[in-house]
Amino acid sequence: MAFKIIASQCTQCGACEFECPSGAIEFKGDNYVIDPDKCTECEGVYEVQQCASVCPMPKTCVPA
Repeated sequence: MAFKIIASQCTQCGACEFECPSGAIEFKGDNYVIDPDKCTECEGVYEVQQCASVCPMPKTCVPA
C-alpha cells in the first residue's frame, strides 16, 4: 500500500517532498504526487509516515 496526496487540499508548500526517505514525492504539473511504486510508507525508517507528519494540512497525505 502507498500514500497519496489529496490535490484539492494540498497547498503546494513542498514540505513533504524533502522529508520523503524514498524519494517518492514529486511536483508534477500543478500538484505534488506520490509515486506508489516508490512509496514505502516509511516502513523500517520511521514510525510514522513523514509526508503526513510534516504536512500543514490535516488529512492531505493519506493511505491510498
